[in-house]
Amino acid sequence: MSVNNDLRELYQEVIFDHNRNPRNFHSMDDASHVADGHNPLCGDQLTVYAQVENGVVKQVSFVGHGCAISTASASLMTEAVKGMPLEEVESLFQDMHAMLTEAHPEARDFGKLEVLSGVREFPARVKCATLAWHTLHNAINMARETARTE
Repeated sequence: MSVNNDLRELYQEVIFDHNRNPRNFHSMDDASHVADGHNPLCGDQLTVYAQVENGVVKQVSFVGHGCAISTASASLMTEAVKGMPLEEVESLFQDMHAMLTEAHPEARDFGKLEVLSGVREFPARVKCATLAWHTLHNAINMARETARTE
């Protein structure tokens, strides 16, 4: 089996796992930052909640519905940013967007998030993968408008 096939299988396995059993999937009554996101192309809708204290994301969660890639991306995102300073979250948002949309993004250790790079092979699904990230970005920046991938 080739490395490409191994990566594709790992990608699918992680996406399916996070879609079936999303991490941090709940609303948060004491969130200090909240934003809604909508991808009209796929019908994905979600709300991202963050509890930020002293410039650090202490807790983060999401609720909503969407395709497997959208749900898995949101789940992976919540795991990745918990405990991160807001500046790092913003940097990770920029790097994730580059990884998902550019052929040769800057080198960064994405850890588990690396599995989302496979979405780049399916341009129509990139918006599904970036929706949660755009929504978190809006939440952290306290933007009032609904995050969209259009």
